[in-house]
Amino acid sequence: MTVDHDHREQIQHGVIPYQEYLGEFVYGGIDGAVTTFAVVAGAVGADLSISVILILGFANLLADGFSMSVGAYLSTKSEIDNYDKHRRIEEAEVAEIPEVEREEIREIYQNKGFEGELLDQVVEVITADKDRWVDTMMKEELEMVRESKSPFRVGLVTYISFVVVGLIPLLAYLFGDTEGADDQMFWLSCSMTSVAFALVGWLKAYITQTHRLRAIAETLFLGASAAAVAYFVGDWLEKLIAG
Repeated sequence: MTVDHDHREQIQHGVIPYQEYLGEFVYGGIDGAVTTFAVVAGAVGADLSISVILILGFANLLADGFSMSVGAYLSTKSEIDNYDKHRRIEEAEVAEIPEVEREEIREIYQNKGFEGELLDQVVEVITADKDRWVDTMMKEELEMVRESKSPFRVGLVTYISFVVVGLIPLLAYLFGDTEGADDQMFWLSCSMTSVAFALVGWLKAYITQTHRLRAIAETLFLGASAAAVAYFVGDWLEKLIAG
């Protein structure tokens, strides 16, 4: 596994660039909040007890969070493995058929507008170093760039965000008065989850550099839609089974 110079320096000085994993945190958090809130809404719609809501909620929180983190880990690892496979092929071609590969470099930069002596110099500089040569072929010919993120950290951040943000819809039931009104707990859960959606939406806008209010509104709409569907399905099933 190769590590770029800046990343290597950060590791040597004990600084890990976790900021690059904000995307995983945001999307893990959105998924955690949406799915857990949908479970709560569906259980409330089905008129289930608080203990059942907590059981279903935590089962979903831990199992779905683990499933999503494993998926994120495997997806990132597959990208890296695929890049490494194609890089080995390019390294073999540079070693076995250098003239063909050199001509491909020439064609690539000729298409970019280089010509004459300048084109010859560019080709000479690139092909003088095998690592630089292969890097160029990977980027320019195959349009592939190696994923710099650690698959383990991608999975870990996804799981942590899923659990932390996904726990919020359950807090009203976890720490609320079990003898209190179920409706009050549900609306408290709705309010807390809405705040979570707004914060995650703001982070999403920060990462994607999009309009903040629009990102917050989209995230709120997504969560509310999933919860509404789950609530009415739960209510319908409860009436169907009870009736």
